[in-house]
Amino acid sequence: MAKKEEVDVKELKKKLLIPRTNGFFQLSEKQVEKAEGFAESYKAFLDASKTEREAVAAAVELAKKNGFAAFEEGKKYEAGDRVYYNNRNKSVILMVAGKKGCRQGVRISVAHVDSPRLDLKPHPLYENNDMAFFKTHYYGGIKKYQWTAIPLAMHGVLVKKDGTSVQVVVGEEEGDPQFCVTDLLPHLSTEQMSKVMHQAISAEDLNILVGSRPVADEEGGDLVKLNIMKLLYDKYGITEEDFVSADIEFVPAFKARDIGFDRSLIGAYGHDDRVCAYPAVMAAIHAKTPENTVLTVLADREEIGSSGNTGMNSEFLHHFIEDLAVAEGLEARYVLRRSKCLSADVTAAYDPNFASVYDVNNSCAVNAGVCIVKYTGSRGKSGTSEASAELMAEVRSIFEKNNVLWQTGEMGKVDNGGGGTVAMYVANRDIEVIDVGVPVLSMHAPLEVISKTDLYMTYLGIKAFFEA
Repeated sequence: MAKKEEVDVKELKKKLLIPRTNGFFQLSEKQVEKAEGFAESYKAFLDASKTEREAVAAAVELAKKNGFAAFEEGKKYEAGDRVYYNNRNKSVILMVAGKKGCRQGVRISVAHVDSPRLDLKPHPLYENNDMAFFKTHYYGGIKKYQWTAIPLAMHGVLVKKDGTSVQVVVGEEEGDPQFCVTDLLPHLSTEQMSKVMHQAISAEDLNILVGSRPVADEEGGDLVKLNIMKLLYDKYGITEEDFVSADIEFVPAFKARDIGFDRSLIGAYGHDDRVCAYPAVMAAIHAKTPENTVLTVLADREEIGSSGNTGMNSEFLHHFIEDLAVAEGLEARYVLRRSKCLSADVTAAYDPNFASVYDVNNSCAVNAGVCIVKYTGSRGKSGTSEASAELMAEVRSIFEKNNVLWQTGEMGKVDNGGGGTVAMYVANRDIEVIDVGVPVLSMHAPLEVISKTDLYMTYLGIKAFFEA
């Protein structure tokens, strides 16, 4: 009888199996402290960046403070040069020139800075039964009932006929008025509550209450509406017609706050996808002189298909890379096919309260680090760009060599839905691309939740990718 081989089960598990433990068991106290510090600066960025315009402005300001200058077309940049390209105030590219320039391609990290919200219609203001409201058109994928009976703030810009613009932020400062969408009281909600969730509140019910006081005249109609316009005219010099040429968004008015007694989580509006945008910005800022030129791209309009000239389905990134290539005497296609990209977008965090929609073995967990996602899309992988096995292996190796805590996952069970990112638009430019990002609880809700550990590891991962 053969002698039974002794097996060290613990060592065998370590060698062969994926560790599935809370990330805090793998981090030192110093790493936790760094994650806490990074989270504080992120919260400040988040509170200042509730719209895509504000996020771009905040990113540009951070870049300028760290030695970035405005991009100049036709200029050949030397190793270590740092520039930004502001695309119509709604998307931006940060570039750090590498020692090898673009000859071996560029390293790219793309995130988006638009989030679900309530936009105003072109003619928004109306009066009904002595109350004034704004009509809205929701933006992105929302559960409409979540947007009732919560405090809202008004952000945006109105551009007058003479070309002058008026910046508006109301509802964020202490003492500011705030706004809301009203909801029906439970006592009268028998019919409403018998409906399926997506029908309980319709798109045309998302009307924002903005006032109830009339002008001091008892004759005529629309006196509350007139008073609202008088207040706006007195403060901003705008008329009702100026709403036609405005980008006005209503967003949750609350600030980013720590969640839990242990403060390990952050609750806020707009984690999707500014929780990846901020790490990508900081990774570019902290890039010294990389081997290959690196780009951080913050794009608009991902939540509605990346269309338009500020979205990733446009040519603005292609044109920027083409400018860099031409300045170095290269063809753009030569650079593009040698480039690699991290599509930095959030993914669904496993939520035990809704376990039935997740495949637990293929879901991302809170506090387990940055999530690598081989493919997104829905059902039969539709609407996705699937990363190659070679790129998956390369990113794994980069993260492990740089002590980046990482995991893999996908967006729930196969036929429960899914979601897409900008990866396929990057891939369409002949660029190797893979999805990475932060797992999020309550994604697309007015209050989303993320882990500070996962946030910090996403920053370390993008930074390591840039430096590889």
